Amino acid sequence: MAHAGFLIFLLVVALLLLDQAAGQSKARKHSKRRVKEKDGDLKSQIGKLWQEVNSLKEMQALQTVCLRGTKVHKKCYLASDGAKHFHEANEDCIAKGGTLAIPRDGDETNALRDYGKKSLPGASDFWLGVTDMVNEGKFVDVNGMVLNYFNWDRSQPNGGKRKNCVSLSQSAQGKWADEVCRTLKRYICEFLIP
Repeated sequence: MAHAGFLIFLLVVALLLLDQAAGQSKARKHSKRRVKEKDGDLKSQIGKLWQEVNSLKEMQALQTVCLRGTKVHKKCYLASDGAKHFHEANEDCIAKGGTLAIPRDGDETNALRDYGKKSLPGASDFWLGVTDMVNEGKFVDVNGMVLNYFNWDRSQPNGGKRKNCVSLSQSAQGKWADEVCRTLKRYICEFLIP
């Protein structure tokens, strides 16, 4: 956070220098080209500083999420406060800077299941960021990316066109089931750590 404060200080100094350079350009017409070059360089530097400040803000937000949730591999998980329909749950995760949790292998499934047991007491299952809404039977993540890992329970998926969203079952040791998207369920958001 101290680094972000220093960058903001540099940004203020750069803005003051930019203002000063603009004032000098009015006073000295003969050095107009040199001032424009400096002005352009300062604007470029200010732009880079803003990018770095925004990047630091994002990293700080991720660290806050990781402190409130849990960190697994290169992801942070954060459990929901309440139950929502699949689409509302996904929108909530996106608004927080993540997506619904998407386990990519057995280790992530186990970590997600364990976190769900601890963080969602009483919830028998919760939403995953997996769906076949676009193409029936072709399950992809909420970003539309093809999945290379599935953890379906026996006789799943079985919902046809009626059940297009996926949940992770606590009672079935992290196995997946397809569900009606309008069902109210708890959920866990995931955030990728750079």
